[in-house]
Amino acid sequence: MTLHVVLGAGGIGRSVAKTLADAGDEVTLVSRSGRTIDRSGVRAVALDVTDAAGLAAVSAGARTVINALNPTAYTRWERDWPPMATAVLDATEAAGARLVTVSNLYGYGPVTGPMTEDLPLSSTGVKGQVRAQMWRDAVARQADGRVQVSEVRGSDYLGPETLASSYLSSMVLPAVIAGRRAWVPMGRADVPHSWTFDGDVAALVAAIALTDSDDVWGRAWHVPTDAPATLAEVAALAAEVAGAPAPARLTVLPRALVSVGGLVVPLLGALRETRHQFERPFVLDSTAAQSRFGLRPTPLREAIERTVAALRAAG
Repeated sequence: MTLHVVLGAGGIGRSVAKTLADAGDEVTLVSRSGRTIDRSGVRAVALDVTDAAGLAAVSAGARTVINALNPTAYTRWERDWPPMATAVLDATEAAGARLVTVSNLYGYGPVTGPMTEDLPLSSTGVKGQVRAQMWRDAVARQADGRVQVSEVRGSDYLGPETLASSYLSSMVLPAVIAGRRAWVPMGRADVPHSWTFDGDVAALVAAIALTDSDDVWGRAWHVPTDAPATLAEVAALAAEVAGAPAPARLTVLPRALVSVGGLVVPLLGALRETRHQFERPFVLDSTAAQSRFGLRPTPLREAIERTVAALRAAG
């Protein structure tokens, strides 16, 4: 039976593990905590992923390693990501496996049109540069014939698996579905934005991991994502689904206030480099993955329905 190693037991990692196990494969789910899931075929292992030798041993015999990690502190990416990413590459190469990394759109920086996978990684922000360098390092290893790599890039998440890590699910939707005013820390409520359903991330990762074709490696793929919607449209739809008072009330905090707040709240300061994603159209084009793998994005309304249901279940 084929073995896959999934690194990270957060929402995306658990969803990927479930999807691969449901396909009939074995999965080793690796995290610092050793968190497990109730799924036949999934084995949990507690391990610090910067231990490349230990990770290589855990990955021995695996067909694919999936990097669904994120550093604990959003404000320390530039310090924490490089050693983690290098250890994952080293371990995957040592195990003779293939690597799929779950990433985002930070590396592109500000854009003027829909984002496709062939856009240059030209971000000048710290986090965007970190992500871009991770991908360049991975591609360089494939060019040297050392390991096959692929990267999956999605936009901001919606869905039941990523409530705590989603901008919408943690900062906006709880207030909206409760009929309260939502205070939005950045951006505009009237610009189109792509929202990626977390289950569609797992579906694409699994499709890549399960393929025997070489054409999926050495390149990035955008997660199948439904048509963009403004923050106001998403909030209105969430209020409708939840039976909350309409119209949904949104207040975007002034940029100057957020900038000052960033001096005392590190997270607000760290968010500044991604403001462009919410101040101008931020649209993901997922045509390539949809065509290559025959995948279709979860409709936005269904994504919101499932997110609202999960938020209510979580209390």
